[in-house]
Amino acid sequence: MTFPKELIGKLWHTTSVERYEQILVSGDILPNPPIDDSERWKTNKGSDLFPYVRILGGVSLFDFDNFDEDDYSEKYPICSWSTFVPYTKKWKESVWIEIQQEKIIDNYISGHELLLRWKKDEAYKHTFMPLIEAAHLGPIPTSAFGEILISRSENSKLVEYDVAS
Repeated sequence: MTFPKELIGKLWHTTSVERYEQILVSGDILPNPPIDDSERWKTNKGSDLFPYVRILGGVSLFDFDNFDEDDYSEKYPICSWSTFVPYTKKWKESVWIEIQQEKIIDNYISGHELLLRWKKDEAYKHTFMPLIEAAHLGPIPTSAFGEILISRSENSKLVEYDVAS
């Protein structure tokens, strides 16, 4: 797989088309949206093993600044970033929401800071993706959105997303 160049150097949240439409209605990406746990990432083994950002009350973000898929995969072989990139297979397509970091800076935790916090908290049973997963504590308003892209296949380029389509 060739990593989509459109994602490099920016901060992103990814979701399904249906959830994106719910975000537009609510006006925010919520840290704990009204979605059944069976539909969430890594929640099938109960709350004691929820992903780290979720137990912090945050929204997971991808920070692909200077990302090299081969180097990262070699350093973190069990990391599941490719489950989401370029799209989540079970959704058949994914919406990528660029988050303008300067608009969320007060409650933003960088990937590096998140890794340090995870170690300090000794939260080893709670998963996250070292360095590329960042977090925002609390809701992210739609006013912090930049580009909206959609990906439907591994071979297609990410394209701007039109909500009306």
